[in-house]
Amino acid sequence: MTGANRAAAAWLATPALWPVPVTLLIGPAGAGKSHLARWFAASHAGTVIESAETIDPERLFHAWNAATPAQPLLLTSRHSPRDWGHGLPDLASRLAATPQIRLGEPDDELLGLVIGKLFAERGIRVQDDLIHWLVLRIERSLAAAQAVVARLDAEALARRRAITIPLAREVVDGQGELGF
Repeated sequence: MTGANRAAAAWLATPALWPVPVTLLIGPAGAGKSHLARWFAASHAGTVIESAETIDPERLFHAWNAATPAQPLLLTSRHSPRDWGHGLPDLASRLAATPQIRLGEPDDELLGLVIGKLFAERGIRVQDDLIHWLVLRIERSLAAAQAVVARLDAEALARRRAITIPLAREVVDGQGELGF
């Protein structure tokens, strides 16, 4: 855990203290919602519904009602429930009573870990100094991290070069319009 998600993890670690047996975890794509949800499900006898805004409102309503302190419910979403447009007043009132935990964009530590993970998922070994260099120069978002790793991978393959700071400098300095 890093500072960016430590408060959310602390909340999810203690569902017995929640005012209702349901919590909604809200954050942008790639912010760590799924990671925290898997950790929550493994740590507690709880239920997880990811991308709750896309679930049938009746199903969501029944899942909310079925949650208990012994089997809490964690919902994840990119958006606040007021933006879901589900149209069920009873569900709306339950969601209004549901604690909402928000994940923001990553801090430097989390962004570095994500960049390292993205390279590893592609089978690419890079030096820690490259990751640090990227963290200091790209936009503070997971989308930017994904874009820069993909672009560096493509450029390294096309040029038949290793991914190094000089290559990253060329790509990052020449690709400002991509948000990194």
